[in-house]
Amino acid sequence: MSHSRNMKYLNDRRIIYRRLPVNDQPSEVFEWGWFYENGTHEYYNLFNSPAMINTYKSLLWHLIVLFYLNEGISQTEFERLAYFITDKKNGFVTFNVSKSMVSNILSEVYDFDFNLAPKNKIKKIIFKDFIPLNKNEKLSIVGKLLGRTSKATPENIYQCMVELNELGEKITISKLAKHLNCTTRTVYRNLTEELKQEKDNLNEEVQCTKLRTPQKRFRTRTDLQRSV
Repeated sequence: MSHSRNMKYLNDRRIIYRRLPVNDQPSEVFEWGWFYENGTHEYYNLFNSPAMINTYKSLLWHLIVLFYLNEGISQTEFERLAYFITDKKNGFVTFNVSKSMVSNILSEVYDFDFNLAPKNKIKKIIFKDFIPLNKNEKLSIVGKLLGRTSKATPENIYQCMVELNELGEKITISKLAKHLNCTTRTVYRNLTEELKQEKDNLNEEVQCTKLRTPQKRFRTRTDLQRSV
């Protein structure tokens, strides 16, 4: 069975898994989306990347965020959702999750202090849903906006890495240099040990998902257009 995510279950039950920033205001608004010059931690967009959940820590974070975003959800409904997300055949996780593990995770979720927002990656660029831009067009926008200041700061490198990951692209030094309009040497010079580890982690997530997703033997013209 394909490991594509069964999003219909979430959509039919009106489960919130995406939320735009609430308090942070964008520096600029475009037809395609929003730019936050100082970044925002308030943007939650679960299941946007092709990468599936492949660790206990990531699974716990996803469920905490789902509980946080869906304030009115009942305990019974949330636990049904948790068991659905953790069922490997539904395409959200890459590993088998036992009932006892789900029970432990649920306990940790309920113990979380929801007076605080769950930890979240910083985002500077947010694209609107269903915007008709292909990968290269999106990455061109990323490069232009991040390139207004010092192009290859650790912060800008991280933002470019996040965008590549969300588009299902392998993160390489040459790609980072291309989209930040600088040399590979500049990227290497500004790549901290923490960023190197994050790069490896993000690439591993995408690679694990690709290995588990059956590839079509034949592709139609429509398929090719969609994959651009």
